[in-house]
Amino acid sequence: MVPPDAGGGLMRGDLLSDPVEGLDEALAVVDAFDEALVAGLLRPGPAQAAGVSGLAGAVAGTPLAARVAEAAEKAAAGTGGEDHFVALAAARNALLGSVHDALVQRIDEAVGRPVEGDETAGPEPVAAAPEEAANLLAAARSWLCDLARGGWRGLDHELVAGAAPVVAAMLPEPGMRRRAALLDGFAAELAASCPGATLERVPVRRWADLWSRALLLTVPGSAGAGAVGTVTGRLLPLGVDVQEHATAVQAQVHAVLEPAGGGAPRLVRASVSAPKPDTVVGAGLWQLLRPRMSLLGAVGEGRSAEVEAMPVTAEGDLLWDDALARTGEPADAFATARVMLSAATAARVEPLDRHPVRIAVPVLLEGYAAREGEDGLAFEVAGQLLAVDTDRMPAAGPLTPEAVAASHACVGLLRWDAGEFLLQPLAVETTVRKKTVAVHAGAWAGGTSDKAGVRAEKAATDAVAVLRERAGRLLRT
Repeated sequence: MVPPDAGGGLMRGDLLSDPVEGLDEALAVVDAFDEALVAGLLRPGPAQAAGVSGLAGAVAGTPLAARVAEAAEKAAAGTGGEDHFVALAAARNALLGSVHDALVQRIDEAVGRPVEGDETAGPEPVAAAPEEAANLLAAARSWLCDLARGGWRGLDHELVAGAAPVVAAMLPEPGMRRRAALLDGFAAELAASCPGATLERVPVRRWADLWSRALLLTVPGSAGAGAVGTVTGRLLPLGVDVQEHATAVQAQVHAVLEPAGGGAPRLVRASVSAPKPDTVVGAGLWQLLRPRMSLLGAVGEGRSAEVEAMPVTAEGDLLWDDALARTGEPADAFATARVMLSAATAARVEPLDRHPVRIAVPVLLEGYAAREGEDGLAFEVAGQLLAVDTDRMPAAGPLTPEAVAASHACVGLLRWDAGEFLLQPLAVETTVRKKTVAVHAGAWAGGTSDKAGVRAEKAATDAVAVLRERAGRLLRT
C-alpha cells in the first residue's frame, strides 16, 4: 500500500482480501473438535465422536496420522487416556499451525519481506536448560485430561481446584513458571465460570486454545531452550504494543536490529511484564514497567539503543538485560520503517507457537484514506479496505482513534482475527497547523509532560503508595 520503492509497507493490499485456500476447511475441523470439549469426552455422543474423528481425518496424510487415529478411536469410545489427549491436542495445534503458516505466507507475499529460512546461520548457541521435573508435568497433564473428560459444561469448583497444588509446586521452579502462569490463569478463568452447567455462553475457541497449549507444554522439553544465542548491534524501535490485564501488564517493543559488522537487518521484539493492582491504569502502567527495562526510556525519547551480546531466542525475542544495553542516538520510527522495514528479515515461529493469534507483523502504510463505517475505522488504498483495530490502542499513551482517523501514514502491526486481516496502529503521522506530527502509542513510556499523562502517573503513584503502606501493616501484625 506504498509505492514499491518506498521501502517499508504493504505492497499488495489486494492479496490480503483474497481467500486463502483450505483455511475455512481447517478452521471448521478445529471448531468441531472444540465443540466436543464443551460437553466433555467421558461419555461422548455422536456429534462429539464426529468432531474427534474429523480431527484424525484432517491429519491423515501426515506423520501424526497413526497416533491421532488411535487417539480419536479411543476418545470417541470414552476410553481416551493421557497419551491420546496429547495426540489430539497435537493434531489440533498442527491444523492451527497450518492456518498460521498460510496466513503468514500471504502476508509475506503482500509485504514483499524476506524471511529467515532454516539455512540462515544463527548466533553462537547457548547451553540448554536442565530437564523439568517429570512428576509436576505429569500432575498437570492429569488435571488437564480430567478437564477434557468433564468438559466445560461439567466444570465445578472441585474439578478446577485440582490445579492449585500443581501451580503451587511449579512456581518455585524457574523453568516451570511459564507453565505455572498458564495453568494458573486458565484455572482462574474456569473458577470464575463455575458451575459450567449454568454458563450462558462458553468461550469455546479460547478455552480449547488454552487447554491444548497447556497440555502440549506438559510434554518434557516442550517449553523450548530459551535463548539460542546473542546479538550485537543497533536497535531501532518501531513502536510499543501494550497488553493489560486486571492483575498484570506487558509492554512489547517491536524494533529493527542492525547487526554490528554488517548483515541484513532483523525484526526483533523486547518484552517486559509486571504484576499490577487493578487501581493502576493508563499512563501509571509505565511506573511498573519502566524500572525493569531501560529500552522504554529510549522509546519515549525517540532514540535507538545499542546492545552488546544480548540473548535472543530463535523467534527473535530479546531476553532483555539492562546491563547489556545503552541508549543511542535519536531514531525516528517512520524513517526506520521507510528505509529498512521491507529489507528486515522476520524469524519463523517455533512449531508449538504457530497459531493465528500470534501473527503481529510490523508494516508501514502511506497514502491511504480513512473511512469510518458501521464496522469501525478502515484505511482505503487503491480501492482496498483494511480494518483498523483501535480497541488495541492503549490508554497509556497519546495515540487516539481520532489521531488515527486524521493520519496519512501509519506504522502498525498486521494481525488476523475473526476471518480478516486487521491493522493495530503503533504510531501515526498527521498534520497539525500545516506541520507533520508523529503520535506514538508508547510516547509516554519514558515519562511525559502531557497533562493527562502526568495526572495518571500521579494517581498511580498514590495508589501504589497506599498499597505498600497497607502491605507493610499486614507484615508488621
